[in-house]
This record gives sequence, C-alpha cells and structure tokens, in this order.
Amino acid sequence: MTVALLDTNDCVLQLWGAGPVQQSPGYALLEGKDYQFGNDARGSARLRPRDINSRYWWQLSVEPLQPALGPARHTADLVHAHLLRLHREAGQPEELLLACSGSMQREQLSLLLGIVQQCPFEVVGLVNRSALLGSLHGGPGRLFHLELQLHQALITELAQSGSEIIVQRSVPLPGCGLLQLQERLVEVVASAFIRQTRFDPRRKAQTEQQLYDALPKALQALANSPETNIEVNGYQARIAGTDMVSAGQRLFTAAAEAMGSLSPADRLVADPLVALLPGIRDKFPIAQIAAGDELWRAMQQLTDHLLNRDGPLSFITALPCLAADDSSPIEPVVLEPMPVAITHPTHVLIGATAKPLTGTVNLAPGLTLEQQAQGWLLTGVATINGTAAKADEPLAAGDVIGSADGVAFKLIEVVD
Repeated sequence: MTVALLDTNDCVLQLWGAGPVQQSPGYALLEGKDYQFGNDARGSARLRPRDINSRYWWQLSVEPLQPALGPARHTADLVHAHLLRLHREAGQPEELLLACSGSMQREQLSLLLGIVQQCPFEVVGLVNRSALLGSLHGGPGRLFHLELQLHQALITELAQSGSEIIVQRSVPLPGCGLLQLQERLVEVVASAFIRQTRFDPRRKAQTEQQLYDALPKALQALANSPETNIEVNGYQARIAGTDMVSAGQRLFTAAAEAMGSLSPADRLVADPLVALLPGIRDKFPIAQIAAGDELWRAMQQLTDHLLNRDGPLSFITALPCLAADDSSPIEPVVLEPMPVAITHPTHVLIGATAKPLTGTVNLAPGLTLEQQAQGWLLTGVATINGTAAKADEPLAAGDVIGSADGVAFKLIEVVD
C-alpha cells in the first residue's frame, strides 16, 4: 500500500501518492452553508472578500472564528473540512504522512492530530517539512530553508551531524508572506498604470482581479527580460524588473538578518515561489530553488524512518542525509494566478489612539464608518488612499481615509 504525503504549507497544500498530485491553496470560500476550498476559493478572493478566509491553517485553534464565516465555529472546523475535500479529490488514500512547518506550535500540532482522528484516513507519520527537504541537501556548513507561507515567511536552520540532517531553529518573518508580497507587487504595477494611462485597476474588484491574475506571468517574463507589458481591461502598462525589486526588500532583509553572517560553506534552499521575486538572484546568489516534488522524492527514500503505525506520533525533526548537496541554478516557476484576501480592519487609528470598530463609528461631522455584510463602508465626502471614496467600496486594513478638513484616519488590524 502506498502511503500518501500531504504537505500542509498553506500557499498550496499538496498531496502526492494517490494518482496525480493534488494542489489546493489554503483559501476557504463560504457558499451558502457549505465551503469551497483551494483554487476555486482563491479565484474569488478579490471579488468576495467578506466570504473568504485564508488564515485558518496559520491560525489553527478552537477559538471562536472572528469574523464569523458560516457554520464553522473556529479555524479547526475549516481545516477539517479542507482535509476532507482534499482527501476526496485525491481518491481517498487510506494512509497519510503529514509534512508540517516548523512554525506550527506544539498545541497546533496536537490539535491537527486530533482533527485527523475524525477523518476517514490514518495518519502514520508527522515530519518537519524543512527536515524532509533538507535530507536531500547534505553537506558541510549550515543549511537554511526559506519557506513562504500565505501570511508570513520562515527561515529554518539545519545542520548535518554525522549522517543526519537536524533542525536547529525556525525564525518566523512576519509581514513577509505571499499575500503581503503580492500586495506590494500590485501596488508597483497599479502605480505604473496610473502614471502611464491614468487608469487605476484597483478601483473595481473585477479589474483588480485581472491584475492579480496577470501578475505571475509578468514575473515569469521579467525573469528573462528587463521589461514586460501587463494588460488589464484594455489598458496596457510597461513594467521594469528594477521597479519590482522593492516589493521583496522586506523579505530579503528579514531573511538575511535571520541567517546572520554566512560562511562560504553555508547554503540556502528556497521554496519554488521565491524564484519569481525580482532581485532574488542579486540578494542571495547562493540560493537554490527546491524542485516542486522534492518532499515526495525524499519521503519515498525515507519511509522506514518516517512511518509509525504502532505507537504515538512524534514530530520528526532529524532525518538521515540522503545525498551530498547538488547545487542548481535558480529557475523561475510558472504559477497559477494568486489573488489575495482583504485583511479586515479591527480599529481606526486617530492620531496616536486606536479606536475599536464596532457598529457605526463617527469619524467627523458627516463622515461615518458602518459595518455591512460586505465589510466596513464609508459614508460622507472623503478620500481613500488619496482618491475619491466610493460609498459601496469595502475598506481594508491599511486604507487611509482623508476627511474634507484634512484629518487622516488609518484603518488597522490589531492581532492578539
């Protein structure tokens, strides 16, 4: 019997071993009283932001779901439903090995194992995904793994000790996730559209979705050419790769700080998504980009060290080293369009004071915020991020409202 492997990275969950690899990004879309997951949900992220949750893998818990999203009580319910859907689409394999990020807390791993006990499959192993990847990259010096998640990035340091590769530490890089990177890239592209055509593709959900859909192919083109064209709704803008480098600067800086001073023997292996970032070659010339199936290839060679059918599961963070390091150049990867979900604000920043958003909030005479089904809406004459406000446009964390008398109100998300 073939044991399937499920990589739980929420940028795109992947399940190997039950026919063609199944891929399902960590998005949940409320449809009536049911949910869509994966690519179908992701494709509606800009069009139906109030019906989307993309945080349930990252924030796995049994705390009440905020904001509410249909019948799910908490993020654990969404993870359970996503697992059931992915398992069914993969042909219902009987046994699974779970590869999880080192950023998952012990309580989250325990909760995940409790969730899978309610699923129609048996989990026979639990492994740190960086350790599994690192088993293919043995050699002297330290090995770093740059992992990209939806809402953060992660640097994991590994070291070879004898014949084993062992996880040493994992450092989260907040504000450096795929969604934040996309927002920065889209901001650069949208500014180019406004500057060159006076058309702002972000003003309507449909054209904003088109912009996000066009982004991956544009990044692929920029990997081979200094400039490329992006077309949205009949408008066309010329984009230079040098203009896009700034979007990844926060990630590059945070990753460099987490790794510290590198010796000539140290190495960096990055997830495939990282290859699309302009500037990655210049910032990290030592970086290698992992192949999309490396976790599956490593698992097939390490079955005896990974599977446990007879006792309690432990989180494996050390594995035999399979081969000496095999350096390979960075190769960009063609990806599906990657829209993002709006981050809903919880507070409004007035001067140095953060005021909670509840019900109706009066910002100034004739200027109010009101919570509706589609999100927080603005009533009154004002600007949003420097352009005239639209009454039916939902607001997001990070938006800056300008009143008629020049006072600025910034919407923010306060995370416990």
